[in-house]
Amino acid sequence: MHPLSPAASPVLHSLASVLLIAVSLLAMATAARAESAATTSPSTQPASAKLFRLWTFGDAHVGTDLAAGRESLADAIRQSEGSAASAGGPAIPWDIALDVGDNSGGQSVPKDDEGKEIVRQFSALKNHRREQVYDLCGNHDRSGLKEPEAWWFRKWIDPEGKSTAHSGVDATKRPYPIEGTWERYSFRVGNLLFLVMSDINEPTQKIGRGELGGNPAGVVSQATFDWWRKMVNDNPESIIICAHHYLLKNTTTATGDWEGMIKDSLGNWKSGYHGYKEKGTPIGASYLYWVGSKPDSGAFENFLAAKKPADAPGGSNAVAIWLGGHTHPLSPDDKAGGKELIATKWGVNFINVCSLTQHHENKGSGFTTTPMSRLLTFTPGSDKVRVQCYMHTKAYAPIGWYDKAERVLTLPRAFEAPRP
Repeated sequence: MHPLSPAASPVLHSLASVLLIAVSLLAMATAARAESAATTSPSTQPASAKLFRLWTFGDAHVGTDLAAGRESLADAIRQSEGSAASAGGPAIPWDIALDVGDNSGGQSVPKDDEGKEIVRQFSALKNHRREQVYDLCGNHDRSGLKEPEAWWFRKWIDPEGKSTAHSGVDATKRPYPIEGTWERYSFRVGNLLFLVMSDINEPTQKIGRGELGGNPAGVVSQATFDWWRKMVNDNPESIIICAHHYLLKNTTTATGDWEGMIKDSLGNWKSGYHGYKEKGTPIGASYLYWVGSKPDSGAFENFLAAKKPADAPGGSNAVAIWLGGHTHPLSPDDKAGGKELIATKWGVNFINVCSLTQHHENKGSGFTTTPMSRLLTFTPGSDKVRVQCYMHTKAYAPIGWYDKAERVLTLPRAFEAPRP
């Protein structure tokens, strides 16, 4: 029978009707999906681009652990990349890393030999470039008061990529170029704005960490604070992530006055989380104490408190997160001083991310260090960030993710991924 013959017409008409109904149903479903997508808020829309993952760590104190037979930095890198040579545990999926300082383990001033060793341990990177790790200077990375300023950090860690022959850092290979200097710089990832600040020697102190055998109170210059304040004020549309070796006063675990120290049986101060240096400023050993040569100035704290909008609990203006280290937690559950390792104050989320070291601790204090780091995952279109804790040894918990310490934090606005 020919398909166009009169006898075939009823069959064709029936098939055509079924096809028309199917097409209509498909069109209605497509329209419904489009309408739903148009009315969904940015924070609940499915991700249209890949996640952005920031691995953040600090306080490797390479020389200290190496003396005990452990490669604190290289071991963590191998674990993060799922290397067969690692100590075990799942890989850490990361796009870039932010190192919050104290790569050196010396109690005096850092030397070339330890710089070479840190570069060697960074060479454990196989799936990432060295330039994917962004660094800042911690108090143990400072040079002496009578030496060229930060010469060791600038030579071997080298965030600017000006000492490539020694550090292996090539500024042109950065996935996200930096703007600034070793002391303070910024870079952008989509609408994330990173403000990275290094710790420096306090210029009014005439006895430095070399003579004292350490000097743990945190320091930034007035120029760095002024730069930071301007960057925050000028970028209200961004999600700002600040990083310094230190957290701010009374934010996270043991960041209050004298909380870095303990008392002996006679009521005298002695080393606790940090070394007691009577001629330093031990009262502020656990937080960013000096700003513009003013002790306990409250400059950052007062600014953030004044900027916090009443209707924006997730952010102080554009400041979303402050990353730091310095105080080595006894565990991811450490709550010394009645504070936690992740805390929100003035609408800002403060996170202690350290430490990688296992052996850098004050002997006789009874304090033991638990190696760990953090992974922050940002989802395009979402105003939430997932913060996970990774245990690098089994001293406190199995190697890998420590679920009890996981948090979901609120950002001041939805994350926008970089354009391809």
